[in-house]
Amino acid sequence: MITSKTSFLALIGNPVSHSLSPIMQNAAIQYLGLDLIYIAIPCENENLEIVVNSLKKMNCRGLNITIPFKQKVFDYCNEISPVAKRVKAINTLKLKDNKDWSGTNTDIDGFIYPLRKLNLMNKTSIVLGSGGAARSVIQGLIDLKLSKITIVSRNKNSLNDLVTNFENEIKIEGLLNTDIKIDNLIQETDLIVNTTPVGMSKTVNDNELPFGQSLWNNIKSNTVVYDLIYNPSPTPFLQFCDKKGCLTIDGIQMLIAQGARSLSFWTNGLEVPFEVMHDSIKKYL
Repeated sequence: MITSKTSFLALIGNPVSHSLSPIMQNAAIQYLGLDLIYIAIPCENENLEIVVNSLKKMNCRGLNITIPFKQKVFDYCNEISPVAKRVKAINTLKLKDNKDWSGTNTDIDGFIYPLRKLNLMNKTSIVLGSGGAARSVIQGLIDLKLSKITIVSRNKNSLNDLVTNFENEIKIEGLLNTDIKIDNLIQETDLIVNTTPVGMSKTVNDNELPFGQSLWNNIKSNTVVYDLIYNPSPTPFLQFCDKKGCLTIDGIQMLIAQGARSLSFWTNGLEVPFEVMHDSIKKYL
């Protein structure tokens, strides 16, 4: 029951109406018997500072941060975790006793959650896209000790930035999506991760595959294909790769795992029930 003593957690972003985070977080909160609720707050870019600072003065315990604010909230944190600094993105804020925000990133743990059971050490990977999500993916692949990462993107500038950012930690290269080398790489790589929005529900590209279907005709059945998109599930890309015999992973496990890690961060290390969160959102997918 919500009372005058109930604290709240919130998701800040634009848009947030599609998010499943309130559903799974409130299911976990109820299961754990916590006097908390989790809500989604849409925020325009020009209002971010006043919203984040105003919530410090309310009964707010913590925030999740999503597009387009994962870099912008750095300015409002007095404490930032090493991993958030490394990937230059914050997705979780916790209000400390002195009413300052502490920022971290749980996306990396969320991303690698379904990959831990696979033996990917010294394997190779292709990352599709060079936006903010790609940073967490690359760091996750480094943590899993892959031997080489190739980034494929349409954007030359962000591609070069990513390569420069991580070139001292792993063998990494960036290729524009028109590069003729990609076809052979697709046939040889062990893991392919899509970080682009292509195939997301209710987008203009909802029936397309990243960079076009012809690029994927020669993908091998022993390739693992991971799409960060969780709605629809499976995406057109995963459906195509599944027919090719690939092991496919959608973004739902990442969504839940990063959310569970955030809730644990807010509650000082409480063990959060993954299956409860998973079961709560199955009917929405």
